[in-house]
Amino acid sequence: MPEIHLKRAVTDEDYRSAFDVMRELRPHLTDADAFVRQMRRQAEQGYVLLTARHGNPDGAVVALAGYRHLENTVYGRFVYVDDLVATEHARGQRLGERLLDAVRNDARQLGCAQLVLDTGLSNALAQRFYFRQGLLSRGMHFTQPLQAS
Repeated sequence: MPEIHLKRAVTDEDYRSAFDVMRELRPHLTDADAFVRQMRRQAEQGYVLLTARHGNPDGAVVALAGYRHLENTVYGRFVYVDDLVATEHARGQRLGERLLDAVRNDARQLGCAQLVLDTGLSNALAQRFYFRQGLLSRGMHFTQPLQAS
């Protein structure tokens, strides 16, 4: 198994190299240039994109985690994981676990008390993974479109 390197995306090329992997989680993303622009906007808001790369720090992205440090009255200081995905071929290599461990360590260093994420109700495989990682289901997430139909 090739060595895996974790690398924070900071350049446009870093973001672009993660596009195909992010599309496995977010298939509605169809334009790599628009994705890079969105990643820059999100980075300005504190979003971190951590990539897992094969072979060396500039190798192919095979998994990623996107997260933010936040604070609210529910959790205090916490880390919110927006995105966590491994390519289909890289699943089973414990990359999700490695990425979550790195996110946890980063969050602890910044004084965060909780790790929070959402997953689809129908995504049983992800839910099983999260339970194995020690996460517990604490509620339901509700959404409402605000654009006029």
